[in-house]
Amino acid sequence: MESSPPKRNAGHVGEDGISTLPDHLLLDILERLHLREAVRAGALSTRWRHLPSHLSLVHLDASHFRGATSLQVMDAFTDAARALLTRVPPAEGVCESGALKVLVLSFYTSSPHLSSIGRLIEDIVSLGQTQCLEFCISPLGISIEIGQEFMAFSRAYPVAFSWLTTLTLEYHAFGHSDITDLISTCSRLRHLSLRFYRLLDLHSTLKIDVPCSELQELEFIGLLCTRIELVSVPKLRQVECKCWLFNNPPVRFGYVPELRGLVLASKAKAWQEPFALSECLSTSVGARNLSTLTLCFGYQMIWIQPEPPKQLIAIFRNLTSVRLFGIFSECDLSWTLFILEAAPALHDLAVSLSRHSCAKPHKNSAEKTNVVWEPSKDLKHLNLEVLQIFGCEDEDKVTNYMRLVMERAVGLLKIQLYGESPCTYCDATSLERSKAEKASRHRIKEQLTHGSSSSVEIIIC
Repeated sequence: MESSPPKRNAGHVGEDGISTLPDHLLLDILERLHLREAVRAGALSTRWRHLPSHLSLVHLDASHFRGATSLQVMDAFTDAARALLTRVPPAEGVCESGALKVLVLSFYTSSPHLSSIGRLIEDIVSLGQTQCLEFCISPLGISIEIGQEFMAFSRAYPVAFSWLTTLTLEYHAFGHSDITDLISTCSRLRHLSLRFYRLLDLHSTLKIDVPCSELQELEFIGLLCTRIELVSVPKLRQVECKCWLFNNPPVRFGYVPELRGLVLASKAKAWQEPFALSECLSTSVGARNLSTLTLCFGYQMIWIQPEPPKQLIAIFRNLTSVRLFGIFSECDLSWTLFILEAAPALHDLAVSLSRHSCAKPHKNSAEKTNVVWEPSKDLKHLNLEVLQIFGCEDEDKVTNYMRLVMERAVGLLKIQLYGESPCTYCDATSLERSKAEKASRHRIKEQLTHGSSSSVEIIIC
């Protein structure tokens, strides 16, 4: 009697099972699998060999590959890129393979591999169907030559870079004109992020003057130059500048007529003096369409200097949303109303203060000092509708501040009270603390609503 065939494990799909699946399901599996697994699975069946030419989205990250050395990691990355990105021209009379529309590559500045990557990319984009091309590039080591290697890479493969839509560079050093030249080369570039970036001359200014660029978003983290000057970036809509180390202000805006959002976030250093927003936001041309503003102080010194509304109203006339985060708990809050005075269209305001036990000053931190500002007694703001407060442990401070805003924002409809934001470094959101904070919020609400005829809704969140 013949023995029965072995049973397959439930839920297991072997090579025969894979071969029976239609192409659209195989493609879906490939696009969802981790890259290492996808490449390994691609060797299981001859049915898979043609599928890379059908992928519409590929995301390759060098950090997902293993190797004894960084160069071996890049060897594996380049091999995978070659396997997934090589497109075979269709035979005569056969429909063209599916277009690769989205390509995201995260890799290291490794000279032996850049030429292979550049050639592969140029082969892909020459088909003219790429919609999104993104590079995230980090150096293999810390060296001032890294930036020059990258610039040589961009000049050697201008076709590839002309299709680039998003670029993130980490720990690179550049010359004075390199960034402007790079943006000009990348004619489709919309998003640029420079992280822990430095100029070769640390005591110089990074100037970006690209009047014909498509650039819409700029991010700077860990800036190592005296300042950024955005001379002319006409389509720029969003700027984030975080953790700058030189003097204030970190950035000055020239011709940026489409600027809608600005984020400034840093812990002030001892050598950094508070600055007025009008110092960096041009009042003649440029940032007059600003609609959202976020300032984060890291629970250290407040590095913004309040100023009269006449100096800001041209800039803030379209401002509708403001976030003021990381205010140290001892700081008076009335200074925040200088923005209310200068922004007649402001719709929502969020204020965050904290007693985080982990928020300890660094030895180079600027001294915390109270910000003195007396809001105008005749201020009547018509458009502010929502006030959000994060961190309500100091009940008297929060209650007095809410009364101050309610008196001046005559159109206020809603106040939302939140606990402190989660912190991964201390017990600021422990169960006991959370209960105490919630009790504080309830007491604040009772104080404001007891015997009050105000129609403002106070919500415990």
